[in-house]
Amino acid sequence: MTEKTGGCMCGAVRFVAYDVPTSFGACHCEMCRRWTGSALLGVTVPEDRVVWEDERHLNRIASSDWAERGFCSQCGTGLFFRVTQAGEWSGGIELPIGIFDDPTGFEMNNEIYIDHKPDSFAYAGSGRKLMTRADCVEKFSVLDEA
Repeated sequence: MTEKTGGCMCGAVRFVAYDVPTSFGACHCEMCRRWTGSALLGVTVPEDRVVWEDERHLNRIASSDWAERGFCSQCGTGLFFRVTQAGEWSGGIELPIGIFDDPTGFEMNNEIYIDHKPDSFAYAGSGRKLMTRADCVEKFSVLDEA
């Protein structure tokens, strides 16, 4: 785990993240695909370990009854996904690895909603945990309501 800096495309929103793990995951659900235009490739950092330098242009949208997504109001860069409902997924903030100033040093360890992945997507490497939508719903009960 390490400290990393990052921000949006235009620089209006910047952050420092502490205790950033080296492993990340990919989410292929429809909402993440539409939000990113691809899969969400994100690393989960404890929410209290992300310090936003200036929140004036940091906007949030409720993407479901139990989660929100943050974005820059100036350039539209997607900045995070966060569960807002208390429970099994709360306490972390999912930061896309592409918004880090130095996005190197990460290793993909899981893919969720693998059964929703476009057939043309194929990531290099092996040994990742793969979960279908049904696997995710079974593990995280809040998804059963989605």
